[in-house]
Amino acid sequence: MVIYLTTFAVFLLVIAAMAVGYIFQRKTVSGSCGGLDGIGIVKECDCPEPCDARLKREARAARQEEWKKNQIL
Repeated sequence: MVIYLTTFAVFLLVIAAMAVGYIFQRKTVSGSCGGLDGIGIVKECDCPEPCDARLKREARAARQEEWKKNQIL
């Protein structure tokens, strides 16, 4: 029974550490391989131009980056 409680406590500590890391750094937990971008594929399809939804997402991300860059705090 002590082993189970110890294991549970270790898992709780790890989860708490990840939560604190997210709160202070605002970084999400990510894998080590980097996804498709790790092998040089920027988008999932072979379309010559991105779709409207992707253009909107990229524009929203650019606005957010611009806002963060001009943020006072």
